[in-house]
Amino acid sequence: MSKIYRYIVAGVITAVVLFLVWYFSNVVAYILTAAVLAMIGKPLTDLLSRLHIGKTRRLRVPRWLAALCTLLMIWIVIVGLFGLFVPIVFQKINEFSSLDIPQLIGYFHEPLMSLEHFIKQTFAIRDDEFSIIQAITEQIKPLLNINLINNLLASIVNTVGNAVIAAFSISFITFFFLKESSLFYDMVIIMFPKKYEANISRALDSVTNLLVRYFTGIVTESALMTVIVSIGLLIWGLSPHNALVIGLIVGVLNVIPYVGPTIGIAIGIFIGVTGMQGDVSTGGMALRIAGTILFAQGVDNFVLQPVLYSNRAKAHPLEIFLVILIAGSLAGVLGMLLAIPAYNVIRVFAKEFFNNFRVVQKLTEKI
Repeated sequence: MSKIYRYIVAGVITAVVLFLVWYFSNVVAYILTAAVLAMIGKPLTDLLSRLHIGKTRRLRVPRWLAALCTLLMIWIVIVGLFGLFVPIVFQKINEFSSLDIPQLIGYFHEPLMSLEHFIKQTFAIRDDEFSIIQAITEQIKPLLNINLINNLLASIVNTVGNAVIAAFSISFITFFFLKESSLFYDMVIIMFPKKYEANISRALDSVTNLLVRYFTGIVTESALMTVIVSIGLLIWGLSPHNALVIGLIVGVLNVIPYVGPTIGIAIGIFIGVTGMQGDVSTGGMALRIAGTILFAQGVDNFVLQPVLYSNRAKAHPLEIFLVILIAGSLAGVLGMLLAIPAYNVIRVFAKEFFNNFRVVQKLTEKI
């Protein structure tokens, strides 16, 4: 009976903690983001704090100064990436706002007419009852309306205030996590009874190693995929602007298993076809873009992933696919991006505290 009572109490406590996490989700997001940045920047902070000052080499760089330098380095990288890619993306958005819809449909006229003929033959529809080109035009035109683009830009501007608050909060928290390397551990451990301290410490060690390896691998992988795709498209004759935009999109979407590469190919073909120059046919341009992205995927699967990390998720492919679907339905694209690391963190803690359940044993046997 006491065992059942403990499970009930544990369930109630878990429910309360989850509710508080949901209620203060913004603050929790700031803390977790800062913790990840601190994990990534900790090696640099440790290295700087071991440096000696002066000819006598008796003085070392203070920990607070090493943490501040690391934080500045992180923001230099982030701002540099935004400064490089954001203007390119906004330029492409402005180009889309001025697209000629009939001309855009004309690029895909031949395959669309084949699809329309197939639909009419299959469902016995008369020629005057259905036009796939007219239907697509009616659906696309509102999406490329200049007012919609302006509203999108205005909404982005309105979020700058919140972004500034988030950046300041995350930076402030990250500084102290870097300065006091055990601070995040202490914040988590203090919320649990002392008898579970060893379990929490082991779980946090595993999570730290997992997240550092995962996020550093993801960033490196995305950057290399962006470079490979961009160079490949430049070789095929695409403009530097379009090649870089497609490479960036493929690199970012590549972090979403299964779904990301497919979406990247579709978006890449759309951007490439709408920005075509010269006498290249629509089919030829689509094949060039798809072939380049598929080649990059082959390099990623057989070279980059084995080198950067072995078996990113350590779970069955169907298991990961279902996790991504659930995360996508709950939190959209952001949920899909964070699905794998969040799932692995949950599995690490489940292995420490609920390993007596068969389902937990099965799901955590590879970690």
